Amino acid sequence: MSANALSQHYAEQVQHLQQSLPGSLPDWLAGRRDGAARRFADAGFPDPRMEEWKYTNVRPIATKPFGEAPVDTGVSAADVSALGFQGLDAYRMVFVNGRLRTDLSDLNGLPDGATVQGLGDAISHDPAPLEPILGTLAHDRFSSFTALNMAFMNDGALVRLARNVRLDRPVHLLMIGTAGNAASWSHPRILIHAGEGAEATVIEHYADIAGAQGFTNTVTELRAEAGAQVRHYLLQDHADGAYHVGSVFIQQRRDSRVISHNVNLGGRLVRHDLNVDLTEPGAEIVLDGLFLAGGRQHVDTHTRVHHSSPNTTSRERYRGIGQGHGRGVFKGRVLVERGAQKTDAQQHSANLLLSPNAEIDTKPELEIYADDVKCAHGATVGQLDTTSLYYLRSRGIGEQEAREMLVFAFADEVLERMDLPPVRESIEARLAARLPGGQAFETGA
Repeated sequence: MSANALSQHYAEQVQHLQQSLPGSLPDWLAGRRDGAARRFADAGFPDPRMEEWKYTNVRPIATKPFGEAPVDTGVSAADVSALGFQGLDAYRMVFVNGRLRTDLSDLNGLPDGATVQGLGDAISHDPAPLEPILGTLAHDRFSSFTALNMAFMNDGALVRLARNVRLDRPVHLLMIGTAGNAASWSHPRILIHAGEGAEATVIEHYADIAGAQGFTNTVTELRAEAGAQVRHYLLQDHADGAYHVGSVFIQQRRDSRVISHNVNLGGRLVRHDLNVDLTEPGAEIVLDGLFLAGGRQHVDTHTRVHHSSPNTTSRERYRGIGQGHGRGVFKGRVLVERGAQKTDAQQHSANLLLSPNAEIDTKPELEIYADDVKCAHGATVGQLDTTSLYYLRSRGIGEQEAREMLVFAFADEVLERMDLPPVRESIEARLAARLPGGQAFETGA
């Protein structure tokens, strides 16, 4: 499709969206979606000439005439079981091409004070409680994809916990993409609001039926009130021909604690932005991440941690593995505002190259405007340690198995911090399947 035809295609979609808004949504949401549609129409897709996108060219996305994915009823309970985590006891919501499938979901047993429901259903039946949350944390200063999501979202998940409510099981949001029209897209929106003293684990999980080639553009807004504890897993294991852009916005109040596990294994072109705002004393964020870029994959992660209040803590540990002709990117920025004294911020990016044709770019950044802080950052990019390889070989271990063991140990420094064994073990197996050999993973070496 020519550039002019593509531009006209999106202009027509935006115009159709704006015409369909009045009367179908509450005024506040119609206004936010209309504003987002206009901002995206003005900004267009990001360009590599922009600093935040200098390593990632979204041309493969920007040159396709994407449109809403058709409703797909072919996904079965067997597919859900195959793509899920064996042995995980969880509340489950299943989405197919961005649409909730209630027949495949199971939310039985939720405690009083806990709301877990489809976002489309919440907007249709009781939108008023969404007004303080939906669209209030997310912004498109760094990415017009966030505006695109607000403009075209039609479903997603709402997880809302009242004060001191604690979920005894994790919430598993399984987002499945299907094979079919390669120019289909979906824009799920995930809202997580943990009230004071509340506690929950939410697993945001993207996986595909074989042959999927669509585009998922997702936005997550997570607000942790005073004393809340949230463990958020963002696991991306799309088919190799799929595209994924995800933006996470986290806001934390006094003495709250959020642990983020971000794992990227699949997808052809993947971009993740994680934006954290520590707004009150005692707030703590832990960001653990792992990505694999192999074949012709491109995986780009940007994290931004904003210490806007004194006595806040951030711990960031990301690991990347490059093989084949894959390219990985990690850029982590920590901003300490003036007056945010006693900030404790630690960031490290470690990266492993398994192929001479693989490439990983890493750029940790500190921007500090306070004088009584403890901050550090570092980054490494290298190959397998020859001394460690020699040591294993000297113990009678074959070269290929020794390499697999070292790669496993490198990745497992991130994975071992996951407190859900079925999730951790499944990721280890899926990572092994994408690496040459993989026996070390399967034997638990």
